[in-house]
Amino acid sequence: MKRRVAITGLGLVSSRGQSPAAAFEAWCNGVSDIALHDIGEAPYATAVPFALCVDFDPTAVLGRSRLATMERVSQLSAVAAISAWHDAQLEGLDTAQRDSACVLWGTGGGGTNTTERSYHDLFVKQRPRISPLSVVLGMHNAAASHIALQLGLGGDCLTYSVACASSAVAVGEAFRRVQSGQADIAVAGGAEAAMPFGIVKAWESMKIMAPAGTRPEASCRPFHAGRQGLVLGEGSAALILEDWEHAHRRSARIYAEIAGYGSSCDHMHLTTPDAQGQLRALRQALRDASVNPEDVQYVNAHGTATLDGDPVEIAALRTLLGAHAPNTLVSATKSMHGHLLGAAGAIEIMATALALQTQNVPPTAHLDQIDPACAGLDHVCGTGRAGVKLQVALSNSFAFGGSNAVLVLKAA
Repeated sequence: MKRRVAITGLGLVSSRGQSPAAAFEAWCNGVSDIALHDIGEAPYATAVPFALCVDFDPTAVLGRSRLATMERVSQLSAVAAISAWHDAQLEGLDTAQRDSACVLWGTGGGGTNTTERSYHDLFVKQRPRISPLSVVLGMHNAAASHIALQLGLGGDCLTYSVACASSAVAVGEAFRRVQSGQADIAVAGGAEAAMPFGIVKAWESMKIMAPAGTRPEASCRPFHAGRQGLVLGEGSAALILEDWEHAHRRSARIYAEIAGYGSSCDHMHLTTPDAQGQLRALRQALRDASVNPEDVQYVNAHGTATLDGDPVEIAALRTLLGAHAPNTLVSATKSMHGHLLGAAGAIEIMATALALQTQNVPPTAHLDQIDPACAGLDHVCGTGRAGVKLQVALSNSFAFGGSNAVLVLKAA
């Protein structure tokens, strides 16, 4: 028998700070954290719009001595996960319960800063050796391992690297473990650290990054007729997933319920999305949740603001929802917190859970002219909508490589 799965804890490190509630309130007001930042060193530094965690200082949480063994992506991850654990009030969990709790984490690039720094030392500074910590700092699974170490968790400790769907897949796979009874508690989410110079230049070469223009904060405009591309961001989001009955027995606060998960592969192209592939994930998620298309009131869209991606996603949603599409709210919070790549799914699932909890829907910021190719749903433009009646919502994550992940959430 499938068990119900509750979200009982939220943790965040973002360009809007470390309070999920405060960040969500800002997003509902259409506040963008994107600004112009210099990436790289002179004389090759480049200024790009970016959502950066400028005030992040993990020292108080992790201690100064431990930071030397942790890449920035692991620091972001551990702080968010510890915050979610405290938010769920799980400090009193005994050893046996901790030994069965699992960590499922997502990241697209992992320790890319360490990799770039090592190459810089070898090939630019021509040093004969690099830090002996380079491997353990840079490996993709370091962040999940640090979370397990910090919280003393002995269940599965797994890392998913599925480009922009990484943390959505991590949450989905954690959902399946709790739903099946394999675990009562899971820490799930993802992180992405500030992109090093080489990675930013690689994204620039693809010609899909938005220019700063005269208003860098408004450079990310999903579904807009004049959109010019995505804007990168960094941060981490963690969710505590818990068996519903287990949560009730300890009188835990429940933000929302995860009711379904669907995943698929486009098998068409590495970078060009396919509506049919996305539809397979969407339909699978609804079937898993025993939800009909007309039951969906809100979709937190993948919405990257790329020319190709946005219309394909809307086409998939129009097909899924049919006659109900014009009544379905849709928005893309990337317009405010940027595209967190491997952490995007987790921060957007968090936003979706908070929308269900508060009955407030965050907007797509800066959306004052909808592309006709993206029409057909009820776009939440500019600022959020308060006091809406939400019972069922979707969170979409569609990645390079054609990997798709969709989560169905219900109000608690």
